[in-house]
Amino acid sequence: MSEKWSLHIEVQRQKGKEQPHFDRFDLEISPEATVLDAVEMIWAFKDRSLCFGHACHHSTCGACGMRVNGVEKLTCITLISEVTQNGGTLRLQPLRNLPVISDLVVDLTPLYHRMAEVKHPSVHPVEENEGVASQQIAQAGKSNNPYTRLADCIECGLCISVCPAAMTSPAYIGPAVLAGAQLAVVMDEHVCAIVDTQNGVWRCHSAYECSEVCPSHVQPAQRIMQLRRHLLSQRIRRFFGLQSLHQRKQ
Repeated sequence: MSEKWSLHIEVQRQKGKEQPHFDRFDLEISPEATVLDAVEMIWAFKDRSLCFGHACHHSTCGACGMRVNGVEKLTCITLISEVTQNGGTLRLQPLRNLPVISDLVVDLTPLYHRMAEVKHPSVHPVEENEGVASQQIAQAGKSNNPYTRLADCIECGLCISVCPAAMTSPAYIGPAVLAGAQLAVVMDEHVCAIVDTQNGVWRCHSAYECSEVCPSHVQPAQRIMQLRRHLLSQRIRRFFGLQSLHQRKQ
């Protein structure tokens, strides 16, 4: 028989305009179960009014993001044994810096709209360091059918929740959106006008916490720094009257 741990699980609850509060649930569960398994057990056997997000159960959809003992996690890939111990407590809270819809569910609509604004691509060209030989990439390019793959970002919102800049300014467009804009380079004037602003790349405090919690290894902080360098080079080119690569291609 598999080992069972006794856990005390504190879940932040909030319905409508009521003030957030915590409900406590005691649960017997395998340490090798996931935190999402625990949440689903609470819903199935303890309280059917609990609201939470889930879909794929294997870190592809990004729906189950929440804070586990204060740390942003995808709960479908976070094992109980990784975040507590037998007889321990799990505190589950919704992501920060996003409107709470109900309990553990937040509204990611602002993220989706901003991603669309910066023309974040769902696929992008495969590079040589991604496991495809340079001659294969060159040959694919000649055939007008280059290798592509899905973009890494699953739009889970974890990076927004952990971001210090997002805490201080709701107008900040956020790490995921800026990383998406960097992926979309060469950027047009519309995208540059969105990201080259005080609430764009220049709001970032370079805390790198977004890269720390990203479950898809997008490295948003590093991409923001690359985006800054790109925008600065464009400014210098404009100052000296030089055309950008994008302008020369038109």
